[in-house]
Amino acid sequence: IRADYNITTTATDLGTPRLKTEHSITVRVSDVNGNASAFTQTSYTLFVRENNRPGPYISSVSATDRDSGSNAQVTYSLLPPQDPHLLLTSLVSIDADNGHLFALRSLDYEALQAFEFCALVSVLVLDTNDNSPFVCWTPTTTRLCPAAEPGYLVTKVVVVDSDLGQNAWLSFQLLKATEPKLFGMWVHNGEVYTARLLSERDPTKHRLLVLVKDNGEPPCSATATLHVLLVDGFSQPYLWLPEAAPAQAQADLLTAYLVVALASMSLLFLFSVLLFMAVRLCKRSRAASVPEGPFPGHLVDVSGSRTLSQSFQYKVCLSA
Repeated sequence: IRADYNITTTATDLGTPRLKTEHSITVRVSDVNGNASAFTQTSYTLFVRENNRPGPYISSVSATDRDSGSNAQVTYSLLPPQDPHLLLTSLVSIDADNGHLFALRSLDYEALQAFEFCALVSVLVLDTNDNSPFVCWTPTTTRLCPAAEPGYLVTKVVVVDSDLGQNAWLSFQLLKATEPKLFGMWVHNGEVYTARLLSERDPTKHRLLVLVKDNGEPPCSATATLHVLLVDGFSQPYLWLPEAAPAQAQADLLTAYLVVALASMSLLFLFSVLLFMAVRLCKRSRAASVPEGPFPGHLVDVSGSRTLSQSFQYKVCLSA
């Protein structure tokens, strides 16, 4: 509280006149490190916008010490975070002399929304609209019965946005259509519906261009193209759009080739089986035929050594 004190002492005698003498003493109090450093705030909340440039100053913390001299000098450092998976040293750094904090790398709100260190400083990452809507599914062609009532659900566009919060709020709009007043679209869910009854004058092929955008600032957008065919009942054969005709023709040609190849292999296999059976039957009929006699009375052995008996000769003929 006070570094030094001035004390004045007075010595007075009892004579007449009284005489006195004054003496001043200066007491200097030497400082010891008896006070701990303390932050000026119990907690700090820092807001950093995502996709920031690495390196710039983001904010600062401040601490004081009631001691004096070297005992009052404060230095700053980062303690290991409570979360062992958080690599704090790769996110922020602090100036040891003045407590200034710096971002070491670009932050991504979708990957890391907030982190704390020293159980005192909380860093909140602010989301920016850095992701465009992504059309993850649209039907190639949708068939529609001409008897559909107004408000009939024709198709739906499925879109996702990697941002969070209001930056991921999507709105849909029907930009262009072959018959603009025939179809409508719900703003928030991407559903396309019939706005009126269909008539015979309406074309059978319709092309719809859909725009989807998010609620960010500035907004990001994407487009999707839908094809709608008017068919008289869903049992009617599928009608292909001109854009899809070449691919369908190629698929049909490939199917025809496969059918012809399969039929040829089947016929060749059947012919082989019949031929094999005919050869087997022919051999069996020849084996079953018995040669007619009379046999010669004296046959000479192949080696010419002796004459075979008639009984052995008969058996040999049958075994053939």
